[in-house]
Amino acid sequence: MTSPLTDGLAWLAIGLFAAATALDWYDDGHGRGRARYLAAGAWGVFGVFWLALFPHFAFEQRSFIEGALSFVALPACLYVGYLLLQGRETLFLLSRAVAFMGLIYMPFTMISPANEWLIETVAWQGEFVMRSLGYEFEVIQRDETIRGAYFFATENHGEFTINVLLACTGLGSMAIFGGLIAAVRTPVRRKLRALAVAIPVIWALNLARVVFITLAFSQQWLQVFVEPTMSLVGYENPYMVSYFISDRVIAQSLSVVALVGIAWAVAREVPELLTVGEDILYVVTGDEYDLHAAVGTDRPVAADGNGE
Repeated sequence: MTSPLTDGLAWLAIGLFAAATALDWYDDGHGRGRARYLAAGAWGVFGVFWLALFPHFAFEQRSFIEGALSFVALPACLYVGYLLLQGRETLFLLSRAVAFMGLIYMPFTMISPANEWLIETVAWQGEFVMRSLGYEFEVIQRDETIRGAYFFATENHGEFTINVLLACTGLGSMAIFGGLIAAVRTPVRRKLRALAVAIPVIWALNLARVVFITLAFSQQWLQVFVEPTMSLVGYENPYMVSYFISDRVIAQSLSVVALVGIAWAVAREVPELLTVGEDILYVVTGDEYDLHAAVGTDRPVAADGNGE
């Protein structure tokens, strides 16, 4: 998925977000002119980063959801930068969150022992679940260093190899919530409670996702609308239809629902994060929403979620 271009854009964006966060904290939220311009520039670079990933998601991965999101990310990010420059102070919280998300996620893409451990842990747990369900298969080397692939030899459909990738570990979702929780200026005990809600749920749901996709593909559970799906997506192998429907349609759609549900649960522990939700809804719809009233929590004193 990564390339020198996207890696460079990612680190540039994260660096700008981190610099804006440091400058904002140094100024204690006062006189935010310099931090505002840095953060707005970071949002512009962030949007270009997602646009650069559009061909990968849309044409290589054939993911309509991820492709569409990466395509609309550029105008959305540019709009966020514009709103920052126009004085929407609450967006500093979201900008800080993106900085922390990147600082959590990016090292795993570069430190081999870290991503190998994460991949092999998920592969081992998936193996345990599927063997407990009575399925027979082998866990083989995905490459020279990682034991992270499932090999199924079926009587009716032949052989299938399913690789566990870094994207299959739930790291992205954990980085999102880790970044959001880290960005809020609130007591550590509340942050730890929020992490205790988010991380185990994300891990369990992601493991269920890996098991479901692996079994749906290897056992060919979802061979429906085969010809239309092959024509739409461009597959030549009809067996890929079960993979496409299980992963690109069902799993990715349910992931969006799950993330919203987890966000709602986390916001009960750290209601300051509702400010982020209000900002996202404003960017998407152009209307103001009061999620604090909807959840029944008091709005933080500070505009960007700094107050209790």
